[in-house]
Parts: sequence; structure tokens; C-alpha cells
Amino acid sequence: MDHLKLHTKMNYCGLLTAQKNPVPLQSVEVELQVKDHVATVISTLNYQNKEDKPVEAVFVFPLPGDAAVCHFSAKIGQTHIVAELKEKQQAREEYDDALSSGQQAFLLEESEQSPDIFSLSVGSLPPGESASIRLEYVIELAVEADEGLRFCLPAVLNPRYQPQGTEGPELPVNSVPASEVPYSLSFSARVSSPRPVSKVESSCSLEPLQFLNSDHTEAAVKLAAGHKFDRDVELLIYYKDAHQPSAVVEAGQDSAEPGTLLGDPVVMLSLYPEFPESVMSSRASCGEFVFLLDRSQSMGSLIRNNNNWHETRISSARDTLLFLLKSLPMGCYFNIYSFGSRYESIFPMSVEYSEKSMEEALKKVEMMEDDLGGTEILQPLKHIYSQPCILNQPRQLFVFTDGEVGYTKEVLDLVRKNAASHRCFSFGIGEGASSALINGLAQEGRGQAQFITGSERMQAKVMQSLKFALQPVVKDISVTWDLPEGVSATVLSPPITTIFQGQRSLLYAQVCGKNSETDCSVTVSYTLADHPFKNQLQFNLNPAKDTGLTVHRLAARSRIRSLEFEERENRGKSDEDVKKKVVELSVQSGVSSGHTAFIAVNKDSGDAVQGPLVRRDVPTPGRRLSCMVFQSSPHSCLPRRRPTVFIPHSTPVFASQASEPEPPRRDPLLQLVSLQKASGCWMLDAALASVLGKNNKEVEESKPAEVSSEVWATILALTWIQDGCKG
Repeated sequence: MDHLKLHTKMNYCGLLTAQKNPVPLQSVEVELQVKDHVATVISTLNYQNKEDKPVEAVFVFPLPGDAAVCHFSAKIGQTHIVAELKEKQQAREEYDDALSSGQQAFLLEESEQSPDIFSLSVGSLPPGESASIRLEYVIELAVEADEGLRFCLPAVLNPRYQPQGTEGPELPVNSVPASEVPYSLSFSARVSSPRPVSKVESSCSLEPLQFLNSDHTEAAVKLAAGHKFDRDVELLIYYKDAHQPSAVVEAGQDSAEPGTLLGDPVVMLSLYPEFPESVMSSRASCGEFVFLLDRSQSMGSLIRNNNNWHETRISSARDTLLFLLKSLPMGCYFNIYSFGSRYESIFPMSVEYSEKSMEEALKKVEMMEDDLGGTEILQPLKHIYSQPCILNQPRQLFVFTDGEVGYTKEVLDLVRKNAASHRCFSFGIGEGASSALINGLAQEGRGQAQFITGSERMQAKVMQSLKFALQPVVKDISVTWDLPEGVSATVLSPPITTIFQGQRSLLYAQVCGKNSETDCSVTVSYTLADHPFKNQLQFNLNPAKDTGLTVHRLAARSRIRSLEFEERENRGKSDEDVKKKVVELSVQSGVSSGHTAFIAVNKDSGDAVQGPLVRRDVPTPGRRLSCMVFQSSPHSCLPRRRPTVFIPHSTPVFASQASEPEPPRRDPLLQLVSLQKASGCWMLDAALASVLGKNNKEVEESKPAEVSSEVWATILALTWIQDGCKG
């Protein structure tokens, strides 16, 4: 440890080498290509060794958890090397063997613990040499509450907390304050759709949107100049008349063998079921609402807020919970749990929602801080699932966390095993929240995921999740295909287990066989409020143009994730057989998995690189961390021992600040919501007047004589909200 030191500044701490050695990664270039609701992301990482010794550069970074990584290549001078996907241990051995013999080698691997963390190793980069690494992945874009399509390029990699006594993650994490990231980012996006693009928004400054044709179905946009890759880049894309049911049929690869995934056509269905109005209007306002709030140390980190409020993750989570508590229906049941290294609940068991119980809960929520240690979510989840369900009160679980756990797959397995007893709605709080955990909780718990990165759009997201939670549970979901004779469909996606009104459901299927007839249909049947319903989508099997293999890769990713879960379910039984299927599908489709890695070796590099390699860990933007100890040593020609991360159970690092921060100012909308009663009304008092920018006398005198104070206060509050919080 004498060659490393902890680096602490403001609310952050991370690791830098004591000598502040130069970072080989110089810049990152990202090109985003969006076609309707599917995106292809091409990242180019430019490296240069400015030292007088050969180096190995190791970069651990986040990617979206549901991304299908499908290409990895390197360019050194005029030499271009395309990596191959191989079984992970084999790829690691080839990488180590190459370095031992002085060859240049490149390794890209996915974490076995969490599919949203990748490690890129650039080995044997000689002094003065440059290398350009190209990484490509495809991803489905999530639909936001306001019907925008959300793309997030994650920059911030929060360290994953690992409880004491559990197996740590196999990938090292090197983090520095976001302001000290030494490499730059250039980002451009091109959007095309059958429907016109109405607007593109971002959490970062953008250059003006440029339309590339007269009907506005193609557009381009770039990040404003000077952007540092010190925060997540969130892009929101809005289409006119968006989110209609659709089908895309993609032709197979000519060189691939028919009957294989790449050799056959694959269809991607986007379904948007619409429930009958009669059912939606008569739905019962009931349920048991269980809230699980992360109070670990990392929840004290600041998050970005365009309104400049001094907002932390824990305050954002409290505000999100406030919206939900104020919106629950009278007569339902609720309870609030919070967790860190231990967990606690406000009530011994869920209680009926009333003015009294709501006020009691809010007082305790207001006192909640980031003071419970690490992020140990498994035990509170197990306790919640052990509680008996309340008759005729369907359980809805809401989880609020920054997603910094190191055992993501174990958590998701637990939620999936208990999916029949509840629905899970997850909220990722702040930048760097694990997309694998947040999206996985919702997918396995048959709910919905939201990402809260500031006060903007929070209310819409919260209310959409609550609206979905109040919808009746859809049961007996089945999918039937009406295909031409001799044509069959093999579904590659997990079965559809959840349907919400107007929310997209994606389905992938491999199409086998041929027939001159191309018209076909798929029907989704389900039971809603004890009544059977059907939604049908008609389409034809003519392949779409210019789709490449995007749909095939997304389908492969979906199938790989299903197999990986099956492997964990069967651990100790047919474990190796399923692993073999994952490796075969991954290699065949060119899509990464937890059991494979991309390996590229420059066998034409001429003279072997002489001398031992010096390891350089490329830092990732980080937030406040628990104390982290890295084991690292200069690389030798012997087979290497991989660095490990230790996050002690009881040794937090508290960052110092030069001066006391200003007391936080609260969003006026949140102030107004905090005054709302459980019944949904407001009281005509000085507190309400203050939020409205008036004094008590002014609001009292404005009240018509025939209207009660309570009704008038509610009218004023709702009018203020309706007018966009203008007062």
C-alpha cells in the first residue's frame, strides 16, 4: 500500500497513485445511432503511453445493464485487430500468455457479479505508442413517464458495497472525484424514426438540434464543446405520435447456417396493450404499499440539480417517498423500512393509511439520514417477503437506492422467487445507480423502474409508478402466433409476466421455415379483473431494410440473460450444461456474457515488448466512497494475480469540507405537497400562503363567502400546480 494513497476532497474520496502518474486514456468519443426505440452506441477510447516504460492500462467502467456488447477491436498504428469472443477463463489465459511473451493484447470482460460493469485491459503498450479501442453495443431505450425515450451514457461508476464475509467482486474499481477526470468526451447522436422527431433534451448542454430532412424524421445533435466526461449523459428523445405497436423483422446473416440464431430471421415485437376504460375506471383503490429506503453512507452524496438546491441522494429519496405517501388511497395499508448495514421499520407491521398514520410516518421519514452504514439490502428484503400478505390488499414494494451493491444477481434471484406475492417498483437515486440492479428489480418483480437524477420530472415518474401499482394485476398472460404453413416461431425472450396500461412490452422470436405468404399476427391474451381480454398485432415477414444485426443481438442478449438466471437457479445440478449453452450462444451471436470475454492479440507487432509492464488503473468518475483498499503491483511476465477490492464493514471514510454548506432550499412544489392532507385536501393557513407567495390575510380575503376554507385552499393549491408552479 506504500505506493497508493487515499485521496479525499469535499464529499468524495478515491485512489490516485502517490506519484500522480499520467493516465494513458486520453479521450473518449461516442457516436449514438437511434432508430426508433433501439440505439447503437459506438465508443472509441484513445490511449497513449507518455511514459518511458511499457504499461498495462486497466479501465473499469459502467455500461447499461441490458446492453448487448457486440464488437471490440483495437487499432495500433496501421494495424487493426478485431477481437474474438471466447470462454472467459480461456480469454484471460490467452491475454496473460500474450503479455508474458511481450505481445500487445486487449481484453474486455463483463463482471460476473453485475452485468453493468466492464473491465478493459490494454496490455503491452510501448513507450510513446498510441492505441485506439472501439467498443460497440446495442440497447433498447426505456420509455419515460412523459413518453420520452431515455438513453443514458453512464460515466459515474459507484463502488459496489460488499457485506463483510461475502465474496468480493472480481473487477477492481479505481475512482476519483468527477472534477479530476483526466480524459475528455465528445458525443454525437443521430436519430431516425418513421415518426417525426419533436425534440431532444439532455442533462448536459447540447448544441442546437439539426433536422436532416424536411419531414423531421431524421435529426442530429452533439454535446456542447468543452464537456468533460465527469457525469452521466442523459438524452431524452421525443417523437410525435410515438409508442404505437410495431413489428420489425430482421433478415439473418447470409454466411450463417440456417437454423442458427444468426442464420434465421428474428422478429422484434413492440406491444402497447390498452385496457378497456370500464375496467380502469372501476379499479379498486387498495393495496399494501411497502417502501424500502436506502440509508447507507453513499446516499449522502450530492446529486446534480439544475435549480441549484443542495440536494443529496437521501433527500431526493425522501422527497420521492413524500410524493408517494401523499398520493396513497385512503383505506390501503403501508409500512416504511430503511436499511444500511442493518434495517428497521416505522411500524412493526403494515398499518391502515389514515391522516394519523401518514403524519406519524412523515415525521420519521423527515429524520432519516445516511447513517446506517453499508448497502445490505438482502436481509430487509427477506424479512419483507416473510411477512404474511394482507387479504385483498395486493402487495406493492417500492425500493429507493443508489444501487451500490456487489451481489446484484443474488438480490434479483430473491425478488424473482417471490414475484408471485408482490410487484416491485424501483427508483435509482442519483448518478451511477446500478442499471442492472434498478432495472432488474422491476423486471424480476413485475413492476417498473425509474431513475431520479434531480427534482426535474420526479413528480411525473413517481405518479406513473403509483398509477401502475394501482392497476389491477394482469393474470394468465399467453402469446399465440398465427403464421403461414411451414413457418414457426421460437420465442427468445422470457415470458411476458407483467402488463401495464400503455406500457411497452418487447418480444423477440426466431422465425424458422419459409412460405410465399408473409401476412401473420401475434395475439396476447390475459385476464384482467376476472375478465378475459386480447390484443392482436398484425404484421408481415418481409425483412426491414438497413437494420444490420441489431435485432438479432438484442434477442441474443435477452436469451443469454434468461439462461444465466436458469444457471443460478440450478446451481449444483445441471450448472455446467447451462453455462455451455450460454458460452455457445454468446460466441455464435457475438454478444458478451458473464461467461465470455473479448480477446485481441497483436501477433504482428514485430519485436516483443521488453521489460516488466507498469500497471496503470484508469480512474472512473466517482462519488463519496466507503474506505477502499486496492492490492496492486507492477506487472511482471509471470501469470498475474488479479487485483481485488476490499470494502471494510466498519471503516467508513468521512470527507472533510472547508466550510459549512448553505442550508438546502426546498423545491416549492415539494413544500406544497408536504402540506397536503391524507384525504387530498389542503388547509387555508399561513404555511400554504407562504408557498403561494402570499400572506395569510391575502388568501383569506380572496375566499368566496360560500366556499369552505378547506375547499378554497385546495383550489388555490391545485391552480398553482396547474399553472406550472408560477404562484
